[in-house]
Amino acid sequence: MTPLLSATGLHVTFPGRRGGPPARAVDGVDLDVGAGEIVALVGESGCGKTTLARSLLGLVRPASGSVTFGGTPLSYASRDLKAYRRRVQLVLQDPSGSLNPRHTVYDAVAEGLRIHAYEGDERAAVASALSRAGLRPPERFFLRYPHELSGGQRQRVVIAGALVLEPELIVADEPVASLDASVRGEILALLLRLRDELGLSALVVTHDLGLAWNIADRVAVMYLGRIVETGTVEEVLSAPRHPYTQALLSVLPESPTAPVVLSGEPPDPSRVPAGCRFHARCQVLASGEAERVGVAARCRTEDLPVLAGHGRGAACHWADRE
Repeated sequence: MTPLLSATGLHVTFPGRRGGPPARAVDGVDLDVGAGEIVALVGESGCGKTTLARSLLGLVRPASGSVTFGGTPLSYASRDLKAYRRRVQLVLQDPSGSLNPRHTVYDAVAEGLRIHAYEGDERAAVASALSRAGLRPPERFFLRYPHELSGGQRQRVVIAGALVLEPELIVADEPVASLDASVRGEILALLLRLRDELGLSALVVTHDLGLAWNIADRVAVMYLGRIVETGTVEEVLSAPRHPYTQALLSVLPESPTAPVVLSGEPPDPSRVPAGCRFHARCQVLASGEAERVGVAARCRTEDLPVLAGHGRGAACHWADRE
């Protein structure tokens, strides 16, 4: 079956500092999101998750590679991008920063309809979107301003603003990071309900593997511009194969293993190391285990292929030794 959204061989670079080599923010990514599927894109801050999400939305043009939606390559002509963004909507991390404090809730949700010259009943469309986002009765919120709402209500307004155009897919960048723990579950339940009721697909960008466990069908773990492990949520989070994924999982409160403290910071994306890009921080290499099984030299010198956009895989010489 053709994926709803697909990236193939995607590379995004930014100019280097002071004329240095370019920063390889996204350095060869294949990623698929199927119809009615929720995919979690997971990794540390600075690993390229948000840049990848922006390139999938057409907000950042890749240096090479392609993005397709419904089997059709993404066109970067203004008219085509406008039509594409009606079908694919963005939900940002900070609802306070996403909403204009001078606009009422009604105007905030209706903005997308006005940009796309909606010809139907605007009031009914806004009310329906707010209701779907869990703000009922919707008319009670029409004339409110963002400062009159709780954090959870503001995030629901942002989600309603995305839903009002009836998109097929939403890209949610850290959708609950700024919310209290008591509200996070409500927003995650809302996203799941929208998937079940509307068939909505979602790419959820997060650093939180616990969130991925609660909401995702599949997980893609990203490190230094490349996806290093992918699979169903049960496969990746129950039996992680890549040392980086294992380290991320080890610090969750419910983890049965001792926390793995990674040394140093991720390398500069303008100077991606030879071999496995994680090897300088890898606990398996540092412990001597990679040397014992005979893959240490490969870890330091031999690059790994780009993982397929679907299926089970880990870009790791140690994990692939068997």
